[in-house]
Amino acid sequence: MKATTPPAPGSAERPSIDSATRPLSGERARAIARAFLSPRRFGSRWDYHYARTKLGSDPLYPGICDALRGSSEPLLDLGCGLGLLAHALRDDGIALAYRGVDNDAGKIVRGRAAAARRQLPDVTFETVDLARELPAHRGSVALLDVLQFLAPDAQDRTLDAAIAMLTPGARLVMRTGLDERGSRARLTRAVDVFSRVLGWMNAGPTRYPNEAALRAKFAAAGLQAQFTPLSGNTPFNNWRVVVTKPA
Repeated sequence: MKATTPPAPGSAERPSIDSATRPLSGERARAIARAFLSPRRFGSRWDYHYARTKLGSDPLYPGICDALRGSSEPLLDLGCGLGLLAHALRDDGIALAYRGVDNDAGKIVRGRAAAARRQLPDVTFETVDLARELPAHRGSVALLDVLQFLAPDAQDRTLDAAIAMLTPGARLVMRTGLDERGSRARLTRAVDVFSRVLGWMNAGPTRYPNEAALRAKFAAAGLQAQFTPLSGNTPFNNWRVVVTKPA
């Protein structure tokens, strides 16, 4: 069973979220975002404004930090983008080793520079094309807003590989839209497509995961899975999925 059942499409009510999964305060969001300011006087401020807005409006990072709290297993962040999760983890006092990989080399360069400016300990970044290969890893895995941008066969390979990486007590933490109907699902797809048009994402959405198929895959691997709404005050169809390998 889901932790909370969303209302029917068009309903005015949405599931409430715990305080641990509210967006960061404006002060904390700005403090992290400053690391993404260009050192050049007239350099681009896009990453700064993106980070500040994302951290201050989206419950994603507090929600994932909450899911990883208490874990000491090293974390591989697949499709890490600018590496905002690393900043959120350290800001939350979570010290597990972090390794972020993404196929966007530009984001990796800028993410590495921002992490260096804030002197984040035990944080590394690499450029990896997840559609072609996955790095070796043992521990916990994060897949945040990634699956829908992979082709169906690559989705399955990525999930199977992530499951194989889990060590006893480790967690696979995901944020994803699900294959559902309704205005939230349609808007989520539209924004994902628009992100590709803008060039922020270098791929468009292909297939949103099916919840029943995900549950079956995790159960077959002997894993425990929890699905929780993670839309917050946003209009999107976002879910947090926390998959644990029993110790």
